[in-house]
Amino acid sequence: MEVQKNNQSFNTFSNEQKLIHQSKHLLLELYRCDYEKLNDESFLRCILNRAAKLAKATVLNLISNKFEPQGVTAIALLAESHISIHTWPESNYSAIDIFTCGQNMLPELASQYLIKALNAKEHSLRVIERNPPSTVLKQMRTVV
Repeated sequence: MEVQKNNQSFNTFSNEQKLIHQSKHLLLELYRCDYEKLNDESFLRCILNRAAKLAKATVLNLISNKFEPQGVTAIALLAESHISIHTWPESNYSAIDIFTCGQNMLPELASQYLIKALNAKEHSLRVIERNPPSTVLKQMRTVV
C-alpha cells in the first residue's frame, strides 16, 4: 500500500507481510553517574566492548572522541547494529543507544551492565521493538 503525504510517497506493509519482533532498540538514560568514568574515553571504549559481548554481539569497530573540557562520544559498530554512548560528565549524565538485530541478542544484559559500570544512581530505559519486513529478517546475519 502506498500512502501520500505532502507530495511524498511512503510504502506501508500489507496484511500479507508478517512482522516479527527480531530487533530491539534500547534507549537508556543514566543519571547521577560517576564523573571520572563518564570522562574517561578508554574506560568507555572498554565497557562498550564488554556490553556488546554480553549482548552476544560481534564488534566490528569502535570509534570515539573526547571533547574539551569534558565529555565523550563512543560508538561500537556491531555486525548486528550498534551501541553508542554520549556523556556529559559535568551533569553526571549519559545517553546510550543499544540497537541489536537477531533472535539470540541480549541487549537487556548490556544495559544492566552499563548501568552498573557507570555507577548510575538513576536510569530511564525505553525499549522499542523494531518490525522489519520478512525480506529483511531472511537477510539478518547470524553470528557463528
